[in-house]
Amino acid sequence: MARVPQQDRPAEASTITYTRREGQAIIAIDRPKALNSLNFLAFQEIQDALRVAERDDSVAVIVITGTGSKAFCAGADLHEHWELCQRPRDYVPWVREFIAMQTAIVRCGKPTIARLNGLVVGAGNELALACDLAIASDDVVIREVGPLVGSVSGIGVTQWLPLMIGDRRAREVVLLSEDLPAATARDWGMINRVVPAAELDSAVDAAARRLTDTFPESLRFTRALVNQAKEAAWAASAALAGEWLAIHSGSVETRRGMGSFIEKRPVDHAELRERAARDESPEFPHGPPVGSCPSCGTADLPATFRWCGACGAELAAD
Repeated sequence: MARVPQQDRPAEASTITYTRREGQAIIAIDRPKALNSLNFLAFQEIQDALRVAERDDSVAVIVITGTGSKAFCAGADLHEHWELCQRPRDYVPWVREFIAMQTAIVRCGKPTIARLNGLVVGAGNELALACDLAIASDDVVIREVGPLVGSVSGIGVTQWLPLMIGDRRAREVVLLSEDLPAATARDWGMINRVVPAAELDSAVDAAARRLTDTFPESLRFTRALVNQAKEAAWAASAALAGEWLAIHSGSVETRRGMGSFIEKRPVDHAELRERAARDESPEFPHGPPVGSCPSCGTADLPATFRWCGACGAELAAD
C-alpha cells in the first residue's frame, strides 16, 4: 500500500501562519488587526494545518498561538457575526466548522500546546481549552463574554471548564464575565504555567521537548485515555449548543449585543428585562408579528406598527 502522503506545509493560507521548528509545528492565527479573532476561513485553515502536522513524521508537538503580543485570540470575529445575524441560515455551516476545528484539536494524534499571549477572549478561550496544555505570559487576561453580547460559550467552555476548574469556579467565569488574570487561571487549573512574556517561547520549547522525548504511540494512547471525560462532555452538548447558537443568531438579544459592539455603543441589558416586566414581548424587536394590513393584505406585521411597511396604509389600532 502506498504511504499516506506527507506535506511540508498546508496550502497557502490567509488567516494563519505555519512553521516547523525542532519537532514543533507552530500554527499562529495571523489576524493582528482583528486581534487574531476567528472567522470561518480560520476554522478551515487551522484544520488544514492540523492535518498536515498530524501526518508529518517530523512533527512531534503542535503549538497553537496568535501573532503579535496583543492577543492570542480575541474570540469570534464579531463583524462576521453581525453579518450572520442578518442571515441566520448561514450560521449553521459557520458553527459546524467551528465545532469541526475544536474536534480536530481534541482528536489530533499529537499533543497540542496553547501558547497564550495577550487577550484570550470567548472563542479564543475555547480554542485554548481544546489543547492539551496551556502556557501563558504573565500579562494574559482571560474573559468570557457570551451573555454580555447575546451569545453562549457553547463550543468548548461550558463543556470543558467545569472539568478543569470545578463547577463553582466555572460558573463564576461564564456567568460573571469578569477578567481573569493569568496567575488566577493557573491557580484554578485553567493554565499549566505562567511565565514572564520574555520567557514564553523558552517555556513552550521546554514543554515541547519534554513531550518529544517520549514514545509517540504511548503518548497518543495516553492522550486518548485522558480525553475520555472531555470527549463525553463534548459529545453530550456541542452539537446541541451549535444548533441553539444557529437558531438564535437572528434573535433580539444577539442582534442587540452584536450591533452595540459594531456601533461601539454601550449595551442596554436592562431594556429587555423591563419590556418583559411590562409584558411587551421582548423576544421581538417591535412586538410579536401578529398584525396584518386591511388594505394590501400584508401579514406578519409587528404588533406595535401603526402603518403598513408595504403600502403605507394606516393599520387599525388595538
